[in-house]
Amino acid sequence: MEYRRLGGSGLKIPALVLGTATFGGGTEFFRKWGDTDANEATSLVSVALEHGCNMFDTADAYSLGQSEEILGAAVRGRRDKVLIATKTGMAMGEGPNDIGTSREKIIRSCEASLKRLGTDVIDLYQLHAFDAQTPVEEMLHALDVLVRSGKVRYVGVSNYSGWHLMKMLALADRHGLPRPVVHQAYYSLVGRDFEWELMPLGIDQDVGTLVWSPLAGAKLSGKIGRNRRAPAGSRLATDATWDVPEDRLFKVTDVLETVSAETGRSVPQVALAWLLSRPTVSGIVIGARNAAQLADNLGASDFQLDAAQVARLDAAS
Repeated sequence: MEYRRLGGSGLKIPALVLGTATFGGGTEFFRKWGDTDANEATSLVSVALEHGCNMFDTADAYSLGQSEEILGAAVRGRRDKVLIATKTGMAMGEGPNDIGTSREKIIRSCEASLKRLGTDVIDLYQLHAFDAQTPVEEMLHALDVLVRSGKVRYVGVSNYSGWHLMKMLALADRHGLPRPVVHQAYYSLVGRDFEWELMPLGIDQDVGTLVWSPLAGAKLSGKIGRNRRAPAGSRLATDATWDVPEDRLFKVTDVLETVSAETGRSVPQVALAWLLSRPTVSGIVIGARNAAQLADNLGASDFQLDAAQVARLDAAS
């Protein structure tokens, strides 16, 4: 496993991070992603560690806390060997203060996450989405309280626009408050809007990127292509979150399949290797329903595409 610096921090993380949105399946939305229980999660954590993947990403909103609880159970007895990242900001109830990133919500949510995870410190605590109703200074002061109290080691954000992130960085620098070291964002061969503003910002401000959904909701998993369509009724066929025009998608999958044949690597490994070659990428958050799928995805960390293969993927996408 390759290890990379987490943005502008001194922390080294694996290039591939195991995401745990599939743990729990406690809501209808997340049940479509997976319903991994504690025993299955423990096995996945073991496979990840065997491959050098020692970082796990979750969020309080994943199955309304079940993902954190299951991850906490899966790493019990080996907490000193792993890095845990979680997030807050999405709705956790119907109350007016159960969503967003106010000081009250951030601190209360962190305490609840620590309890569910069964740990006394979170290695990376991320604000899951920008809260336009809360002053940025309030968010930063709340994060500062958590860092100074030893409950959080590093802070980051997720799904921010460029100006949201730059405003937070500028205010953190002005007031001497914890600076986001990483931004978790969507980026894939069929979703390259990240490159317009967020990538240049990351380069300029030394903010790393944790990529979520690197396979575009399984559209780049090798399960579909020009001559292979998603089964009727499957998540691939019904989930509109990652809608991509078919002509564009198949231009990319055509090249992925060709490079896969050339290298003897799976289609997902090729797609992940392309992302690992991109500027600012500190790590890629991968998901897996079973050990075989996880082991295959983790194989992307030990090979590199050559310049011609990268150019063909760039051209197709």
